[in-house]
Formats: sequence, structure tokens, C-alpha cells
Amino acid sequence: MEISPLAGKPADPSILIDVPELLSAYYRGQPDSSVPAQRVVFGTSGHRGCSLDNSFNEAHILAITQAICRYRQHANISGPLYIGLDTHALSEPALHSAMEVLAGNRIDVMIDGANSYTPTPVISHAILSYNRGRKRGLADGIVITPSHNPPRFGGFKYDPPHGGPADTHVTEWIEREANTLIADGLRKVARVPLTRALTASTTHKHPYLDTYVRDLPSVVDLQAIRDSQVHIGVDPLGGASVAYWDAIGERYGLKLEVVNHIIDPKFGFMTVDWDGEIRMDPSSLYAMMRMVSLKDRFDVAFASDTDADRHGIVSHSQGLLAPNHYLSVAISYLFANRPQWSKAVAVGKTIVSSSMIDRVASDLNRQLIEVPVGFKWFVEGLISGSVGFCGEESSGATFLRRDSSVWTTDKDGLVPNLLAAEITARTGHDPGEHYTRLTAQFGEPLYERVDAPATAQQREKLEQLSPAAVTASKLAGEPITAKLTKAPGNDARIGGLKVIAASGWFAARPSGTESIYKIYAESFRDRPHLNAILSEAQEVVNKALEARP
Repeated sequence: MEISPLAGKPADPSILIDVPELLSAYYRGQPDSSVPAQRVVFGTSGHRGCSLDNSFNEAHILAITQAICRYRQHANISGPLYIGLDTHALSEPALHSAMEVLAGNRIDVMIDGANSYTPTPVISHAILSYNRGRKRGLADGIVITPSHNPPRFGGFKYDPPHGGPADTHVTEWIEREANTLIADGLRKVARVPLTRALTASTTHKHPYLDTYVRDLPSVVDLQAIRDSQVHIGVDPLGGASVAYWDAIGERYGLKLEVVNHIIDPKFGFMTVDWDGEIRMDPSSLYAMMRMVSLKDRFDVAFASDTDADRHGIVSHSQGLLAPNHYLSVAISYLFANRPQWSKAVAVGKTIVSSSMIDRVASDLNRQLIEVPVGFKWFVEGLISGSVGFCGEESSGATFLRRDSSVWTTDKDGLVPNLLAAEITARTGHDPGEHYTRLTAQFGEPLYERVDAPATAQQREKLEQLSPAAVTASKLAGEPITAKLTKAPGNDARIGGLKVIAASGWFAARPSGTESIYKIYAESFRDRPHLNAILSEAQEVVNKALEARP
């Protein structure tokens, strides 16, 4: 993975997006259904694209929203639809397009009462809160966000009544309907003008911020944070959580300082990510360079990405914690400090997350449930309360309320951040110090993820990787103990391959949201051992990409 010379530096004006051009292309562009890259495609949890290349235009949003209306009728979903957006430039026009169709279909829609931005977990929380105790007339939702992706992107996600990312059978249904509508020239899309949509009797104001913030003590010990007066720094990275952090600090009397209140669709305040792109990724050292430079001002600091479904922890002791490190710390702390959680409550992780989690879970005598990449795999366990904490290596996580009931079924970037403050407040040690203690007990793993460009055809090849792709009997000198194409926790296909030995492993899979493939590797020995694993993994990937159909 070649690091750009721009990485970690303030964004140069030359790489900033032209917002008027982006918005003009949103309304002007006409996707061609015969071109695969211009069709509606739901990745890990939503449709993403850019108006400049006709992969995220008004036609897409009109068609997807109409398809969602049809799906609601098909699935007998008749309650309100909760909708929110992040701060990407394409999010507001997409909201307007969606509102025109939702009003045209006479769907009861809950929009933000302050006409502001709404984080992904807040939509999940609202859906679950409304549906609690109901069997009929259930609510669902839409989140308009491409997550942490660069400023030129737009994104559109559907959450069914369970409040989490829609399952594959749902997204495929919506995809088919939407692409049929586009191919038919949108003739069957019901739509009213925006002014009528915003004043329609079916459009309702909802106090998203107040209801979410008011409920936070049920999941995090905010009194302990307040009493300790731990000094907290927060950077919302120009995203939807900006107003939320101020409200949390004021409501609960926390010593909390928001270091950046800027909302700028160009995201010109960011430091550039590893590849020279602007990317609001709170797990990236390069994107978080400004926050890391402030670590000595705070006892603990953190950031959220643009839709606040990812967390990034900056410890006073170590600086930015790798996502896997913090997941391990959070699990270790939560399962020892949530007395109302049953002993049967399990730990959930994605198959490419660190094996340190396995060791922590084993020491806690907790069942480990390992699933494919994608938060949708955790939804059922969270709703039933059988999974107490679930996380993924890309810094997405959520966990149960203190009484062991469900909080959100989507990634929540706010509560894991607040948990870092709780840990610091109640133990007197920041998460970085806690991770050092875990390594002293379980060993110190080295983990690396390599991203590389991949065409759609190459990604399809990698998704079909099989154990036969690995002909060797050893991995970096150790006997191979497993070659997995299905996740042990639910027997679902992982869309790639994982190879495991006693002190290391690798996994290779295509991204579900970007035109790249990813190789993940971990060693519990040393850097040469990790390098050997990565080298052998790359050989497997190269052979797969070179293979003829």
C-alpha cells in the first residue's frame, strides 16, 4: 500500500470538490441502466456513488425511494418512516428528492425538528424506540450518507423495522425495483413538488437530538464521567454529530470540549488520508492528525465520522488507538462492569477483526460469535439481547443498554466514544493503558490491512475464493489449521477466504462499498512473521486475479 506524500497534511485547495458542479450533475445526469456502474447497487448497507460519473443522481434516489415505498407495501410496513442525513454535499438534494416521493406515496415521514443533520445510530434508536412493544404498524427508516467516504460521494441506506442495515434479500428486492423504474424512465414514480412535500400532512417533525441524548444514561455511565470531571476532547470531523456533542456536554455537565464545529461540504479542514483522498475516517492516523496533535490537552479524546456510525479513540497515553485495540478494551471493560448482563450474553466480532478479541472473550468465559463483514449480521443477537457487544475492525461497534436490552442495531459512533470516557473516569486509566495491560496478559499482536484497486470483475473473482486457492500446507512456516469461506458464528459466506495458523492468519475479500480489495493479516509473533503472512496472502490474491474465467 503506497502512502501518498500528501497523507496527514492539510488538504490542498486543488483537491477540494466543486460543490456547484457536483449538485448540478446530481440533477442533470441521467444514468444509463445498461452500464453496470450506473445502476442502483446496494453494497454492504446502501447505494453509494458520485453524481459526476452518473452513479448517484436524482434518478437513482427517486427510483430507490419509490422502490422502498413498494417494499413497505410488500412487507406490510405501515408505521412512520424515520429519515436523516449527514453533511456530504449530495445528502441534502437526495433528502429533497426522497421527500418528494415519500409524500407522493403518502408515507408518514419523521424529519428532524430542527431541520438539521441526523447520525445513523440516532435513526436506529428512533426506529427501535417506536417499535418497542408493537407487533403491527411498525416503523422503518432511511439514512442519507456515504459514511466516511470522500466529499464527492453520496449514499442512501434503508433500515427495516429491526433498525439495522437491511439484509441482502431486502436490498436485492429494492435494487431490482429501482433499476426497473429507471429503465422505464421513472414513469411509475409518484412524486409531488418539494414545497408540497415539506408541508404535507404526512410530514412530521421529530426531536431526534433530544430523544437520543436524553436516553444516553441507559447505556453509558454519564454520572461517573461528570463526577470525575475527566477532560474530554471531541472532533465530529464536520459530520452529523456536531450538535449532539455540545448537547451531551451541556445536559450532563461534562468537561467536554468540541474542538471543531465547522460544517463544510468540501471538508477542507481535514488532513488528507493515506491515499491522498479526503476521507472522514476516525480510525485513520492521517485523517486524525489534527486530533492526535491535541492529545496532551485531554484525558481522553475521540472523533466520529460523517454519519457518526464509527468511533476513533485518542488516548492520552498512546495517541490514536487502532480499532482492534479499542474493541478489545471495550469488551474487557464492559463484560466486567455490566452486572445486569447475563452470563450467557456473547461477544460478537467480524471475521477480519483481531484474534485478541478471541483471547479476551475466552478469558471472560464468554461465547464468541464470529460473522462476515457487515453489521447486518449482528442485528438478531442485539435485538434478542444474546450479544452484548459487537464490533468490526473498521471502528464500528455498538452494545446493549446497562439493563441488557437493545440500544441500537446499527453501528453507533457516539456511545463507544463515551464509553472511553467512562473507562477513564471509573478506572483512572485511559483505554491506551488498558490495552497495554491486555498485551501483557495475552501477547501483543501486529495487525495490518492492505487495500488495493480492483475492478468489478476482479472483486467478483475474489468473492468466489475457495480453500483450493491455497495449495500450501503451512502459513508463514506454521501448519494451517483452517481455511474458511464461511463464518464460524453463523455459517454465512464471508465473500472471500480466511486462512488460520496457530500464531497468525490472513483474510482476503473485495470491498462492498469501494472499488478495492482488502487483505487483512495478523501475527502474534513479530514483524517478519506478519510480513511473511502478507506476502503469502498476496500470492493467493494475485493467482486468483490472474485466473481465467
